[in-house]
Amino acid sequence: MSTAAIAALIVGGVVVLALAGSVLTHRRHPGLADGEHNDMVGVVIGMYGAIYGIILAFVVVTLWTQMQDADAVVQDEASALAQLTWDSQAFPPARRDRVHAAVGAYIHKVVDVQWPLMRTGNPQYSVAQRQMEDLFSSLQTYEPRTEKEKAFYGEAIDDLNEVVAHRRARMTIARQELPGLLKALVYGGALVFIPLTFLYGIKSRRVHLLFVGSVAALIGFSLLLVVVLDHPFAGKISVDTTAFKVGPLSRFW
Repeated sequence: MSTAAIAALIVGGVVVLALAGSVLTHRRHPGLADGEHNDMVGVVIGMYGAIYGIILAFVVVTLWTQMQDADAVVQDEASALAQLTWDSQAFPPARRDRVHAAVGAYIHKVVDVQWPLMRTGNPQYSVAQRQMEDLFSSLQTYEPRTEKEKAFYGEAIDDLNEVVAHRRARMTIARQELPGLLKALVYGGALVFIPLTFLYGIKSRRVHLLFVGSVAALIGFSLLLVVVLDHPFAGKISVDTTAFKVGPLSRFW
C-alpha cells in the first residue's frame, strides 16, 4: 500500500471510529454532556496523556534512530564498493575489468532483486550471494606483483570486507520491527485513551465532536508515523537505492 493509502486508512479510520463511538456513548448516556465528572475525567486524561505521550515519543525516536542507522549502513556499503572500484584501477586492465564487472553485477542484484524483498521485510541473504562470491574470486585469484599493486590490493581486500559487514547489517535491519510489547503499548494505549475523551462533558455536540476528532486525529497521525518508520526500506519515508547509483558507481547504470 502507498503511504497516502496507509494514512487515509489509519488516520481516517481512527477519527471515524472515535466520532462514531462518541455519538453512540452520548446517545446511551446523554447526562455526560452536563460535565458533572469533568474534573475527574480531566485529571485522568491529563495523566494518561502524559504517560502515553512519553511512550509514543520513545517509540518514534527509537524508530527514527533505526532508520538513520539503516541509511548509514547503506551509505557505508555503497562507499566501500565505490572505493573498491577506485583501488582496482591500479590493477592490470584485465583484472580491473573483472573486478568492475563483479561490482556491477552485485549492485544490480541488490537494487533490482534484493531491495524489493527488503521492502517486505524478507531480504533473503542468499540473494546476491553468487555475485558476492564472484567479487571475492576476482581478488583471491589475483597475485599482485609490484609494490603499488600490493598496496592497492590490500586496500581492495579491506573494502570488500567492509562490503560484507555492511551487507549483513543492512539485511539485519531490514528484518527488524518494533517489539511486540511496544506495539501493544502504542496501539493498546490509543484504544484506551480515545474512549476517555467520550466521557468529557461539553454541552455543544459540535464542540464535543471537534474535541474528540482532534484528539483522535493527533493519535492517528502518531500511529501513522510509527507504522511508516517501523519499515525503514518501505514506503515514501524510507532508505532508497540512490547511494548505489551515484559517484563512481554511476558507471554501472
